[in-house]
Amino acid sequence: MILPIGKNIKELRTSSGLTQRALAASLKVSVQAVSKWEQERSYPDVTLLPHIAKLFSVTIDRLFD
Repeated sequence: MILPIGKNIKELRTSSGLTQRALAASLKVSVQAVSKWEQERSYPDVTLLPHIAKLFSVTIDRLFD
């Protein structure tokens, strides 16, 4: 089952004007990790979800919608 979280992170990131590098720095992960999420090749660690949601001022549920 593929979750749309990567697509949603990319959409939120681009609409916020952030680069992958800036998002990675904010979350203290590699640019490659962000790229993999956005390509839906991997998912963010569950402990990062609250931080991602807060960064974009959305609920965690919104990341999965």
